[in-house]
Amino acid sequence: MNFMYIIKVKGKAKIPDYIQIRDENFVLVAYFRADRPMKNVEKFGLEGKEEALEALIRDLPFGKLQKLEL
Repeated sequence: MNFMYIIKVKGKAKIPDYIQIRDENFVLVAYFRADRPMKNVEKFGLEGKEEALEALIRDLPFGKLQKLEL
């Protein structure tokens, strides 16, 4: 995978906030709750970067697609 994109989606009412990770063709490769750690990060080449990913998610504005650079 060359690069990926990340976006934080604001939940409504009882639906929690979610994170989407998409590949360079915008195909959804991961979708998980923003308040829970991502599982199987090695599947996406992000092993060892969990803390950086958590910090990025915490500071990520809602609805702004950006390149995932860790």
